[in-house]
Amino acid sequence: MQLLYNTGIRFYHFLIWLVSFRNPKARKWLSGRKNIFEKIQKVVIPGEPLLWFHVSSLGEFEQARPVIEGVRKDFPGYKILLTFYSPSGYELKKDYPLADYVFYLPLDTPRNACRFLDIVKPDKVFFVKYEFWYNFLMELKKREIPTYIFSALFRPSQIFFRPWGKWYRKALKAYTHIFVQNQSSYDLLGKFGFDNVSLSGDTRLDRVAEIAKASANLPKLEKFCAGKKVIVAGSTWPEDELLFLRYVNECKHPVKFVIAPHEVNPDSIGRITAQLQRRFVFYSSDSTTMELEEADVLIADGYGYLVSVYRYSKIAYIGGGFTTGIHSILEPAVYGMPVVFGPYYQKFHEAIEMIQLGAAHSIIGYEELCDLFESYLTDPKRLAAESNFASQYVENNRGATEQIVRYFFKK
Repeated sequence: MQLLYNTGIRFYHFLIWLVSFRNPKARKWLSGRKNIFEKIQKVVIPGEPLLWFHVSSLGEFEQARPVIEGVRKDFPGYKILLTFYSPSGYELKKDYPLADYVFYLPLDTPRNACRFLDIVKPDKVFFVKYEFWYNFLMELKKREIPTYIFSALFRPSQIFFRPWGKWYRKALKAYTHIFVQNQSSYDLLGKFGFDNVSLSGDTRLDRVAEIAKASANLPKLEKFCAGKKVIVAGSTWPEDELLFLRYVNECKHPVKFVIAPHEVNPDSIGRITAQLQRRFVFYSSDSTTMELEEADVLIADGYGYLVSVYRYSKIAYIGGGFTTGIHSILEPAVYGMPVVFGPYYQKFHEAIEMIQLGAAHSIIGYEELCDLFESYLTDPKRLAAESNFASQYVENNRGATEQIVRYFFKK
């Protein structure tokens, strides 16, 4: 089975190369790994105390970030190496100031794993959520390097727990300790004999709380809101926009709307404006105070400020629930508001838990979305209650970072 895995890894590399002729992201994936060992060897100082954090992409980086910051604060003697799998994470965070070195993760082959570890020689290694690179983990175990994973999630459908996946379970046994987000993950690992597991929660809750505390005032949003309730639709896809923009066009209440597409480009912006029948402004435009106050819709046509936009909202709709899965619902929840999203949320335990609490709702069509929004706008008691549920959820589930950092360095 290991031979099959290694063959699959090399075939995957070939497919990346094949699509790179037309796909810019694939080209970055390849170019970022070109001469990767020479790049690493050129800057990493042999023998220095070093901690290696590996994340897949931007979302996992946000989970790793509070732990990196906690380690940097409490144990400043260590250098920090941060690796990414995806270009979308690396390109945005390659200059992250709290990491001494930032690189792509080399392809997971036995030779690459050996060569990488020969160069960096980490004292401890930290993976996040779903990172189970077999050859790297086997080599780390062979070298007896303490290796951890945190904010991890496990489901019975994963290969480790299938009859044919027993060989891959060895990858999990390479971890010195596993920190899981929820009780079901803890119980599942226990069922298969893992006793090196702690239920610590999700470090993202610590991160979103930090973001909310440090979020910027947006004078343009304050002028746009003009004292009215605001509903924000964040990280939307076309399927989300069909429902949300229909409600925007039909809404009779004195409400303002903000829409932030998942991808900001001429196509997505044009798609939104073509459906709008209400007055709108762009966040990037030099709109006058009067134009902002008179507009019904503000289109967030840039990146980096959506988390601050949520602070002005009373209700949030989060995109992705009709396609690949919902985007972050914790970013709006931390400000205390109910969250609405599409039907594909089952892989996100925070969505399941918030639905159970009454702080979030999943909809499958326009009528449900309309009924929810109308209820919030006409029933202040319901809106206040569910907003409080969201705040309580975030507050009650914070603290994972402190627990994890304390465990890593308790000896």
